[in-house]
Amino acid sequence: MTVIEQSTATKSPLSGEANGRIWGLRAADWANIQEQQCAPAYHAVFEKGGVGAGTRVLDAGCGAGMALRLAADLGAVVSGIDASQALLEVARNRLADASLAHGDLEELPFEDNAFDVVTGFNSFQFAADPAAALQEALRVTKPGGRVFVMTWGEPAGMEAAALVAALKPLLPPPPPGAGGPFALSEPGKLEKLATSAGLTALETFDVEAPWHYPDLATAQKGLGSSGVAAKAAEISGQDALDEAHATALAPFRQSDGSYRIIAMFRVLMTGVGA
Repeated sequence: MTVIEQSTATKSPLSGEANGRIWGLRAADWANIQEQQCAPAYHAVFEKGGVGAGTRVLDAGCGAGMALRLAADLGAVVSGIDASQALLEVARNRLADASLAHGDLEELPFEDNAFDVVTGFNSFQFAADPAAALQEALRVTKPGGRVFVMTWGEPAGMEAAALVAALKPLLPPPPPGAGGPFALSEPGKLEKLATSAGLTALETFDVEAPWHYPDLATAQKGLGSSGVAAKAAEISGQDALDEAHATALAPFRQSDGSYRIIAMFRVLMTGVGA
């Protein structure tokens, strides 16, 4: 896959500079513990997208590369882009033959009509301009291809929502108008965003992903590895983050000392020229 070199002389910072730093702070814990908790969503998307031998797949916001590794195991030709150099380092070790780029979702360094399937697993909503990021996904997807957008499921009744809420007191108030982590979880929100970017909404589906941790220390490391959690630790301290997670995790402790929490993810499948 050809990666287009982009000049940085006049490029203004987009979403990558801030997100890349905080998501890379705990790259090993993310790759070893937390990333796998989302695997059911990866499998569901690749099944819906018909990913198999020769499918050209781009993961926009590929992180440590687990989703791309699963796609490659299905026979796909895989590419990825992420804002975190630390996470990309892990991805490169996992995917020696993949085309992996460091950059912003709003400016994908790939040619027009290059991919059959583009995925954004919990990534497009972190872009400074999500609509612009989706327009770029549209540009690099061939006619008849598919773009998948994953975000949190609706928080009401979702166990993992308690873990997300635990971080709120540790972070500064969001900017005016910011929608928060569940901004795209309401019915119709993903579809509206996709339509505004020129994509055709085809199907929305929810995926259940049980999160498993063998003990409290592992759960705290895994949950603490996200960019949002790393930011909370910088602002309020690691002890405060660990205490907040321990309190939120307590209701989900199993008799053997392990933890099991159900997360829900909402996925929109869109079509290009469909």
